[in-house]
Amino acid sequence: MPGFAHIVAAASIALIATASTAADQNEGSRLAKLLAGDPAAGFARALEPRAFDFPHDHGPHPEYRNEWWYFTGNLEDASGRRFGYELTFFRVALGTEPPRSDSAWRSNQVYMAHFAVTDASSERFYVAERFSRAALGLAGAARDPFAVWIDNWSIRERPPGSFAESSPERERWTLSAADDRIALKLDLAALKPPALNGSDGLSRKSADPGNASYYYSISRWQSSGMLSIGAETYAVTGHSWLDREWSTSALADEQVGWDWFALQLSDGTDIMFYNLRNTDGSQDAHSAGTWIGPDGTATSIRPGEIDIAATGTWESPSGGRYPSGWELRVPGRELAVTVAPVIDNQELRTLVRYWEGAVDVRGRLGDIAVTGRGYVELTGYADTPSSAE
Repeated sequence: MPGFAHIVAAASIALIATASTAADQNEGSRLAKLLAGDPAAGFARALEPRAFDFPHDHGPHPEYRNEWWYFTGNLEDASGRRFGYELTFFRVALGTEPPRSDSAWRSNQVYMAHFAVTDASSERFYVAERFSRAALGLAGAARDPFAVWIDNWSIRERPPGSFAESSPERERWTLSAADDRIALKLDLAALKPPALNGSDGLSRKSADPGNASYYYSISRWQSSGMLSIGAETYAVTGHSWLDREWSTSALADEQVGWDWFALQLSDGTDIMFYNLRNTDGSQDAHSAGTWIGPDGTATSIRPGEIDIAATGTWESPSGGRYPSGWELRVPGRELAVTVAPVIDNQELRTLVRYWEGAVDVRGRLGDIAVTGRGYVELTGYADTPSSAE
């Protein structure tokens, strides 16, 4: 579920685009406020399972208010220098009707993107953010061939034959982003098919009808390319993860945030789980996840089938206290692992402040020792009191 996290960003854009006051924007940084309330009328709702159509569904779904394409990954160079990255695009519709003008400057679609790089060796974390209207070709999303972009940041489908080693029926994409301090260009070849999360791709976030998204993951991509930090450029390889959601949704009144885990194990197993948290700190019953086997077979994980316990905390210099380090167990599958951030400070201080970072995994799956890498996203902690307060 970074996917659902993106609703936060989309709601933020909507607040700004509708000319909120500065005070409203500051209050709007609180997750519950951004996602509370009834969704705008006229948009489609995720009410029941649907038939997915790939590759068509990689493209935009403008009948829904919010949409996102969310890549994270772990990379390294030939010397073993370790990096993590996030590149995510958000689309939000400001209304259901197209602009009442033929002007190319007008659009009812707004896009935002986050780009972050973790340099584990130097313990540095870099973040960039962009916004644009879907006007004059400055930003947008397309279906055939698939693409989503803001300026020179993009995720695009590559033509057949781009990756001779990949299966012809699997996706082959390219990812590119560059800012003043960081730049990344990767060739991506999907190693697994799309895995439908929730109930056949319908991911319910609360008991309220329509508080749901259509949600799938492509949990393992072979990734290779170039990463630049300042004046240094590295040839990198590794694995990436795509989370994909669209919805017209809101958090329930009692929900405050979530902890999302996307873990790629050394035996080929991938695990996604999002733990929705209520305002009293309890786990929401609509928390859910997916176990994706080495062959791509996807099975749902329910809250009672997984145990996640934080082993430490990290205090943000901007305020708020996040969990940092976890013990994760799935008893029914004999999985017991520890999950540790590669560096503590991987907080995105963007329009919406949240922690999202690269992690290492170590433990056992049945009788075998496993290692792994992944990403964790933590939202709703930026307003928690620090121990110094």
